[in-house]
Amino acid sequence: MTTTQNLSNSASLHQVQHPLEPLTAVEVQAAVAIVRSEYPVGEQFRFPCVTLHEPPKAMVLNFQPGDAFEREAFLILLDNTTGATYEAIVSLTQTKVLSWQPIPGVQPNIMADELAECEAAVKAHPEFQAVLAKRGITDLDLVVVDPWAIGNFGFADEVGMRLSRCLCYLRSRPDGNFYARPIDGVVPVVDLNQMQVVRIEDMGVVPVPPEPSEYAARFMPSLRPDIKPLHITQPQGPSFEVEGHFVRWQKWQFRIGFTPREGLVLYTVGYEDQGRVRPILYRASMAEMVVPYGDPRPQHFRKNAFDLGEHGVGMLANSLKLGCDCLGEIRYFDGVLTNSRGEVAITENAVCMHEEDYGILWKHTDWRLDEVEVRRSRRLVVSFIATVDNYEYGFFWYFYQDGTIQYEVKLTGILLCAALVDYPKYGTVVAPELNALNHQHFFCMRLDFDLDGTANSVYEVNTAAEPPGPDNPYGNAFYAESTLLKTEQAAQRIVDPLKARYWKVVNPNQHNRLGQPVGFKLVPGENVLPFAHPDAPILKRAGFMTKHLWVTPYSPLERYPTGNYPNQHPGGEGLPQWTQANRSIENTDLVVWYMFGHHHIPRPEDFPIMPVAYAGFLLKPVGFFDANPALDVPLQADINQSSSGETSQTCH
Repeated sequence: MTTTQNLSNSASLHQVQHPLEPLTAVEVQAAVAIVRSEYPVGEQFRFPCVTLHEPPKAMVLNFQPGDAFEREAFLILLDNTTGATYEAIVSLTQTKVLSWQPIPGVQPNIMADELAECEAAVKAHPEFQAVLAKRGITDLDLVVVDPWAIGNFGFADEVGMRLSRCLCYLRSRPDGNFYARPIDGVVPVVDLNQMQVVRIEDMGVVPVPPEPSEYAARFMPSLRPDIKPLHITQPQGPSFEVEGHFVRWQKWQFRIGFTPREGLVLYTVGYEDQGRVRPILYRASMAEMVVPYGDPRPQHFRKNAFDLGEHGVGMLANSLKLGCDCLGEIRYFDGVLTNSRGEVAITENAVCMHEEDYGILWKHTDWRLDEVEVRRSRRLVVSFIATVDNYEYGFFWYFYQDGTIQYEVKLTGILLCAALVDYPKYGTVVAPELNALNHQHFFCMRLDFDLDGTANSVYEVNTAAEPPGPDNPYGNAFYAESTLLKTEQAAQRIVDPLKARYWKVVNPNQHNRLGQPVGFKLVPGENVLPFAHPDAPILKRAGFMTKHLWVTPYSPLERYPTGNYPNQHPGGEGLPQWTQANRSIENTDLVVWYMFGHHHIPRPEDFPIMPVAYAGFLLKPVGFFDANPALDVPLQADINQSSSGETSQTCH
């Protein structure tokens, strides 16, 4: 549940123990109030973003408990009257605005309040009502207007305007699944600054698909009766410890952050090894998510969603429910945000953290001694879920006892569909007269590595077959070949599973006991490249999709692969622009950007609601430890016995 809080202006700021703690509700309210007190920010202003202005990296790395530090907020403001965008930095410590800067020629992300106001404006417009009546639709209560970002396709009459292009649907009943019944051929375009309809695009009457295609339990004639209860209990509580947003678990430690644009952010990820905490990642987050659709017809060619840059998945995060989204002994973290008017809005239980059993961690049977050693794997799960129009995305970080980190996106929700009209070349028929459109999902991760320090390098590792000859007389030999990626352009790479390709981040200045540089490897999972033509507008705006790996030297200003303001931007900014400088990335503080894609040619089985699909990658230690770091994980039987006091069957 998202709640809006009216907090007392006289409330004192909470004492914050670490510079990376997210803004509290009191701090958010104070930041907005300070800006309003120093600048003429009236009711015509919206607040697309109010979040922590992260302190300099060097300061955080040198921070010691008890050190004094400045507390700052970063704000984006939009003046609906003039269309002007501003950025502000506020010192909460000094209670004053440190900087106020106009940002010309940009459009901030679309806010939830704008979506609701846009729908109301469209439904009240006489021309919209007339085009619906022409289609025999008179009950506006059953009509749903779903505003989308309009993108940028070079149309001169759209320059400088803040626009939304709306998709329309018709419920079969007031609580029905409207995504199953698109009203194709009707596209309202709205000026979001004035909240006025600019035009109604009427492309001709198209029959609304007839079936309601419901999925909620209340519509099912019966549910399976044969599923027995499954209880997950931890009688002594979970194994993790939490102080504010600082987490310790099984030698892991990190900090949790949450931003309106990225949602969940992890900071200062490290692993305790031989009595010291070794840094791995300074900051890790999803930096952009783009969903291009593959239907070229006038109704559909503009469907290219930038879900972070145009909307913000943090703003769209769900309030998670025990036993539904998360199972077990759960620790929740709230998301402290604002609505578009700068009022504090808290998404309760935005982030979920819990432990899971994950099968066998390691095992060996010595049959000569009749001895078995086996350990069960446990992983820590940190996740949040966002509803982005028709789709749900679950974003999951997993931490394992052997030092592995996994990132996984779980995709579910409802397919974006169109009325069939003709043969569905660019989609799949999933119900009578209903065509689910072909599309792809691309996710770009920003991984600021600090492996045992900030000076790191990246290698590409390919496996090669040794040619037959005196050194390989039977033709069975193969080896791993590492190539140092020295510059930004050399590091623009594509996956190649036929070479077992992976990328390895190392600290060339630190070595394990075997003399190998300490490192972590990035192991690709499912992946794909875009099928859009190289000259297509979507690839101008989201050029990061053309490569799976990018590496840049660290810069606090380079945060998003499509630039700071991709909404309605013509493109060219972000990673393609930065890497033209071809800066050195050898033995320096660097950022790894990994892009992975999920390719979706829909199936009938994906409708009316889609079973979860998975995409992601692994970060695995390679030479980072001297040996298997999970050797000291106790037997499950010993854990159970210490918990209950009862003797259980041994595993050795």
